[in-house]
Amino acid sequence: MDGMMFDVSRNAVMKPETVKAILRKMAIMGLDTIMLYTEDTYEVPDRPYFGYMRGRYTFQELKDCDDYANKLGIEMVPCIQTLAHLTQALKWEVMRSFRDTEDILLPENDETYSFIEEMIRAASAPFRSKRIHIGMDEAHMLGLGRYLQFNEFKPRFQIMIDHLNRVLQITSKLGLKPMVWSDMFFRLGSKTGDYYDLQSVIPEDVVEQVPEEVQLVYWDYYHANADFYDEWIERHKVLGPNTIFAGGIWTWNGIITNYGRTFTCTNAALTSCKREGIKEVFATLWNDNGAENNHFTSLLGLQLFAEHGYAETLDIDKLKRRFEFCTGASYRAFEDLKYLDEIPGVPEGNLGSCNPSKYFLWQDPLMGLFDAHLGDNSSEIIRHYQKLQGQFQVYAKENPEYSFIFEVAEKLSWVLSLKADIGVRLRESYLKEDLETLKGIANEEIPELLKRVRLLRDKHREAWFITNKPYGWEVIDIRYGGVYARLESTKWRLIEYIEGRISHIPELKEERLTFNGSKDARIIHCNIYRRIATASVL
Repeated sequence: MDGMMFDVSRNAVMKPETVKAILRKMAIMGLDTIMLYTEDTYEVPDRPYFGYMRGRYTFQELKDCDDYANKLGIEMVPCIQTLAHLTQALKWEVMRSFRDTEDILLPENDETYSFIEEMIRAASAPFRSKRIHIGMDEAHMLGLGRYLQFNEFKPRFQIMIDHLNRVLQITSKLGLKPMVWSDMFFRLGSKTGDYYDLQSVIPEDVVEQVPEEVQLVYWDYYHANADFYDEWIERHKVLGPNTIFAGGIWTWNGIITNYGRTFTCTNAALTSCKREGIKEVFATLWNDNGAENNHFTSLLGLQLFAEHGYAETLDIDKLKRRFEFCTGASYRAFEDLKYLDEIPGVPEGNLGSCNPSKYFLWQDPLMGLFDAHLGDNSSEIIRHYQKLQGQFQVYAKENPEYSFIFEVAEKLSWVLSLKADIGVRLRESYLKEDLETLKGIANEEIPELLKRVRLLRDKHREAWFITNKPYGWEVIDIRYGGVYARLESTKWRLIEYIEGRISHIPELKEERLTFNGSKDARIIHCNIYRRIATASVL
């Protein structure tokens, strides 16, 4: 296996024709496996609330994709959740009877396992493959919710093993070969709950209980040193043979893909996998926090995984040639997408996953929750985005098949070249009582920025509807609407102040603190919209 797992559960559900387009690219690259990560975005008969208004795939849509993949020599493997990460399904009151916590199923409950069997039957039915990914990662509160109302205390290791065995009875009955994320075994052996805790100890009796018939998937997108992966692969081998490795193409950090971290971590991880004898790998492409990014920005990452699969040592020049042959796109154009976040002040390679293009777009101009992180680089950052805008205009023309990607990047650069530091300039002018500058911001800059935001939203919407079903775009619409409304309110409050109808603007008087509490005003990472947009309850 050298394949891809595309997240279609965080609002963006790719159209079937998009899946087929990606399958064609994968086939040319030499990738052989695809998973669509579906938490509740597939139909379960007689469960109308499962995936309700979420763009769930029909049986026929998935079967058509599987037929298409099969013609291209690609195995399509169902990929679901059977323990945690089910918030969107469990939020409905009709699901309450098998809810432990808001996102975890209730273990040791017969109704739960009837539901899980329904999910597994529905998820596997459209596909030829007898393999299935049954999830079970990040169940942090396992056994700590409603479970305690019905059961005596039991070690969480044992709850996990017992639940896994109950689910494996179902997969065995259906003739399926399951795989499961491995992190919960390591987390439950760690005093801090960390997957990558070097002090984590999995009790020997638990190791002995790990079922032989399930493959463990070691996921890791974070480490830049191959030696770390060596260590963790060896630890996985203790739990069971035939470990699968899942790396990551960093699509989930905002509106663009972080290729710096993607290349560094992937090169380290797959180098380790080769020397440790790992036979099966795939890349995850998550859509955290609303799927602001577009899966087509990840194509260079697909090529990276493909080239590693066919070479003991990666040849970067060959990678460039292969990418341009397989996609018809410019290697440099795709690589340069990273510079929306790898801005002045961010270390080369962006291993810290800094994502300023996201929070400078969504943050409030009057509140400026991230203004402290501009430091002394604001003018350099503005020039950086101005330069990027021109580059992306060229890339959109030179890469017509993917122009929708670069048009979004171009419009985003255009917005950020004006918006990134507007809060800083607002506050400085306010504290100096510089009414002329405030008047210019209110009457000239904000109207210009409103125009730019509107055009960015139009291009972003176009890219979404080229790629995805409509469901989920309403969330991004709401975010753009928030930016638009807050800019209008900012203009109104400035004019009220300039014309003397109010004596002060409290938001601009407050000191700007760093978002993370550090005294070091550097560019940081934050990928949670509700924390970016406001310090209040959203």
